[in-house]
Amino acid sequence: MAKTDSTGSTWRYQWAHRQNVRRVSTYRGAETAWRRRDDELRRLRALAADFQGSAAAGAGLALELAADEVVLWVLPAAQLVEVRHTAVLPAPDLTVAPGTGPLRPRRPDGVRVTDAGMAVITSRRLVLLGGRGRRDWAYGRITGLSHDPAAPVTLIQVLDRRRISGLLLPTDAAPDFRFKLTLAFADAIEQRAAVIAQLDELIAEHAQLKPFRPAAATPGQARLSSFVPGGRRSIAVAAAIALLVPAALIESNPSDPRGGAEVAAAATPAPTVSAAPARIGPALALRSPPPKPTKSPRPSPSATQGPRCGAPENPLGYDFCGGTRIRKPAVEVCDWFDCVPQFWSGRGYLVQCRDGSVSLAGGRSTACAGHQGVRRTITK
Repeated sequence: MAKTDSTGSTWRYQWAHRQNVRRVSTYRGAETAWRRRDDELRRLRALAADFQGSAAAGAGLALELAADEVVLWVLPAAQLVEVRHTAVLPAPDLTVAPGTGPLRPRRPDGVRVTDAGMAVITSRRLVLLGGRGRRDWAYGRITGLSHDPAAPVTLIQVLDRRRISGLLLPTDAAPDFRFKLTLAFADAIEQRAAVIAQLDELIAEHAQLKPFRPAAATPGQARLSSFVPGGRRSIAVAAAIALLVPAALIESNPSDPRGGAEVAAAATPAPTVSAAPARIGPALALRSPPPKPTKSPRPSPSATQGPRCGAPENPLGYDFCGGTRIRKPAVEVCDWFDCVPQFWSGRGYLVQCRDGSVSLAGGRSTACAGHQGVRRTITK
């Protein structure tokens, strides 16, 4: 026997069940993404602390090491690339950039492959042992370095070489190569501690973004708008149409077709008959045109502006007036605002997209992606 409320209906219980299933699914997706990123940051932190090399690691390589040089990492497969046009690369830095997405196995335009072989990262240089010879990039002579965000290509500019060159790597090995090259360069300028401190800061910041389990929805929270497909948005559109249609009819001022015909007939003089005067019937009686309806003044935007500065009515106190950014919204926020899919996987603060939906990715480059971009910040 289905559960019913005091009115004898089951729709409130069905609404609560759907809400709880959706909330749990959204939370689990967000928690999985958060856990994946947390594990990656901690792995990089451990690698930064323990990344050490040895002279024995270079045994068997066709590479002569200096007295104080050690091999840190060896990548068996890499390709030497060169840039056809002249460019100036940004100076190398120690920034640990978060992953922006999977790299595509492609070669950017203007980059050609000239050799292939083994890439070796040492404590003093990056070396490619290729089939046509050896290519060295000494850390002390590097003036520019750029990692392609979409392709597994790293370009390097050095003082004693006019043409820019670099490496094209396997897509699965490129992220680790870039991080280990950053560590090797940091060691060369005695700044590995700065990389570790940066990772500690990223881990602490990420810990504050951990999603929290939403509270369970109850039948008493159901609203009548749940019956309408589209919810509050459909009701708002219908109300807007109901207000606009009468206004459009008033502006168009349609004339009474019957009154217009009568006025036209009366304005034409009837022919004079000498035998007997013509009888004027009621259909030809002269009538004055109906008075033109007076337009009602439209309310100004300031008159209808509420204390929420255009935000939908909600008991949470959220508005568009400017104030404190909301990084941890209430669990029932999606009951009052139209949340984007995977809302709880966002890592940032509440913003409204240009299509009216709400995202929790404010401050991120991916905020409102696919929703026409960010419109404004939701505050409290």
